[in-house]
Amino acid sequence: MPISIMRFNFVLPGRDPDRLSEMYRAAIEMAAVADRNGFMAVSLEEHHGVDDGWSPAPLTTAGLILGHTQYIRVMIQALLVPLNDPLRVAEQIAVLDLASGGRINVVAGLGYRPEEYAAAGVDWKSRGKIMDASLDAIVAAWSGKEFSYQGRTVRITPTPKSPASAILFVGGSGRHAARRAARLGLPLLPAAHLPELQAYYQEECAAHNTAGFVIMPPEETRLTLLSNYPDQAWDDLGEHLLHEARQYQSWQTPDIHSAVSSKATTVEELRAEGIYRIMSPDEAISWCEQEGEFATMVLHPLCGGVPVDRGWETLRLYIDKVLPAL
Repeated sequence: MPISIMRFNFVLPGRDPDRLSEMYRAAIEMAAVADRNGFMAVSLEEHHGVDDGWSPAPLTTAGLILGHTQYIRVMIQALLVPLNDPLRVAEQIAVLDLASGGRINVVAGLGYRPEEYAAAGVDWKSRGKIMDASLDAIVAAWSGKEFSYQGRTVRITPTPKSPASAILFVGGSGRHAARRAARLGLPLLPAAHLPELQAYYQEECAAHNTAGFVIMPPEETRLTLLSNYPDQAWDDLGEHLLHEARQYQSWQTPDIHSAVSSKATTVEELRAEGIYRIMSPDEAISWCEQEGEFATMVLHPLCGGVPVDRGWETLRLYIDKVLPAL
């Protein structure tokens, strides 16, 4: 059976409130259905001030999904830690961990959009130092003991059920991320398939006498929708997928490495590229069989504002036709 993951970021060009409300409510119910059908995780994201409404409140969304599910994990990839108060983040994640029985994972990310820092009143050039101080504070907060933060003594309660290394990952694609994770004994989740960064992280763990691990994205990350008629679905939905791909690519700089990075400028180019794909159930079954026991299917049912009914089509085809065959 493949590793099944569902991604939501609530991108909707125009941000019509009625449609956006429908998307959020559908995502919560989709997560509940996925939970009952053996999905491993739901993946959420954080961005701010984007014209298409790209998910600004992943901790809130995580709470809604965790409250409607029993087994599925929620992974935030990534929480932009320097834009948030670390003490409040520590409290919120602790409560989510306790209430869900340990089903929340958070990847701490720096982000790569200076405009988000400007809007939050946070100095872009100081983001690395802020990240270090914030992670120190979150880990200290989860000890349940008093500690010094910004010149004052604080104590945060409650503490989470799970240890910090089971909740909090450090994201990134540079050596600073590996050093940061190794220093605190936190696991590393690179933003792309970067074996050399994994090796460096292991060296840093040895130097700091810490133990950690790496969750490495595959060399190719693909985002999938399903349809009985993929050609027609590309005609109907291709512009939604292209919008998201182009929006995300517009934020990339030469020093950013991402597992999902499209160069397409047309729907035809996007389809040929293969990062975003619309498959028939038979094609999905065949692909999973070829990938073997570690096949990972990332469904993105509401990608770029895909209508909710078409998102449900993806999920139902996967559950009704693909999973039983595998």
